[in-house]
Amino acid sequence: QVQLVESGGGSVQAGGSLRLSCAASGRTNRVYAIGWFRQAPGKEREGVSAIVTSDGGTLYADSIKGRFTISSDNAQNTVYLEMNNLRPEDTAIYYCAASEELLLSFEEYEYNYWGQGTQVTVDS
Repeated sequence: QVQLVESGGGSVQAGGSLRLSCAASGRTNRVYAIGWFRQAPGKEREGVSAIVTSDGGTLYADSIKGRFTISSDNAQNTVYLEMNNLRPEDTAIYYCAASEELLLSFEEYEYNYWGQGTQVTVDS
């Protein structure tokens, strides 16, 4: 099993920045990719970004390109999501998920493990 714990959420003003962390523990050798997803109130969960931890390949949703950056510290088993120029529409619960497949995807069924989420609120 793999456990994921997100941290770094909070409340910021529009234009501000936050850095989310996703710390993995357990059988992390089975994890090949980490994805970040978010769910806003009244909306379906959507993919935000993903990274293949072995080669650093990345995937970004169009809505956050140029503002968010995903990175991986394999020694710490941690993936980060640096979020800049935040907008009110970025307000959501952010989840990280781990996949045992070597792929970049926003398909939720491709991910085997999920964290509990961290709240991000952006005030206008």
